[in-house]
Amino acid sequence: MARPLFDRIALVGIGLIGSSLARVIRREGLAGHIAIATRSADTLRRAEELGLGDSYSTDARDAASGADLVIVSVPVGSSGAVAAEIAPALKPGAILTDVGSTKASVIAQMQPHVPAGVHFIPGHPIAGTERSGPDAGFPDLFEGRWCILTPVPGTDEAAIARLADFWQRCGSRIDTMDPAHHDMVLAIVSHLPHIIAYNIVGTADDLEAVTKSEVIKYSASGFRDFTRLAASDPTMWRDVCLHNKDAILEMLARFSEDLSSLQRAIRWGDGDKLFEMFTRTRAVRKSIIEAGQEIDAPDFGRHIAAHPEKG
Repeated sequence: MARPLFDRIALVGIGLIGSSLARVIRREGLAGHIAIATRSADTLRRAEELGLGDSYSTDARDAASGADLVIVSVPVGSSGAVAAEIAPALKPGAILTDVGSTKASVIAQMQPHVPAGVHFIPGHPIAGTERSGPDAGFPDLFEGRWCILTPVPGTDEAAIARLADFWQRCGSRIDTMDPAHHDMVLAIVSHLPHIIAYNIVGTADDLEAVTKSEVIKYSASGFRDFTRLAASDPTMWRDVCLHNKDAILEMLARFSEDLSSLQRAIRWGDGDKLFEMFTRTRAVRKSIIEAGQEIDAPDFGRHIAAHPEKG
């Protein structure tokens, strides 16, 4: 049997991403030992019931002690506190990474606590569902999805290659970016869509002229697809908004300008402008399918895909 890629992997946080990692690490034999840490005793108990790890602790330092790879999977606002907590337990030569969807903030929070000799390589697997908790994970979550690494200047190239190899064995494709550029890209492809979804669903919830039963009854007309995004973890998305504020505000400003232009086209009956816009945006959908980041199926493949929860 092939030697594991890492003798000991510590997973700090065992929600959707952490529990999916635990499952794929086990399936692919990537670790000799999986150490799991989470502050919630109930969540830790559930992870143990599911057999996700080899050892379990509510103390992140215990899990990180002696680990060759430590993956922090917590809301981005907690990244600095976790780094400070585990720093004394990190061994020289270990790789420390995270899975947060904002990178400049995570680096600012975590890097000051990283001991000399530890390879800190921020990361972001672009994969997820609206579900959370240790029951939500599944080993194919990262299959065919991108994982973006944002190493800081001077990071050991061999350590970067080793972490990239890990994510590739989990099924991901690898890209590297400057942290600020990552945050701008994610603001438009992920953060803004979620914020818009939260806002639309909130608006519908506030409407007095339309009853909630009608909103639910007729949701298949488009509203339902916003509710999937708006059902995402509130703590995570609160932290994303607070920790990628500048990029999100810039994208919201651009969106507001485009929305005003669309509003004018509708008000003045400018059918040509509306048709041109809808044709252009349709092409974006086609490009996403051609890039393998979506399947070309009615109803987003919900009822026919092998793993509809990926959608």
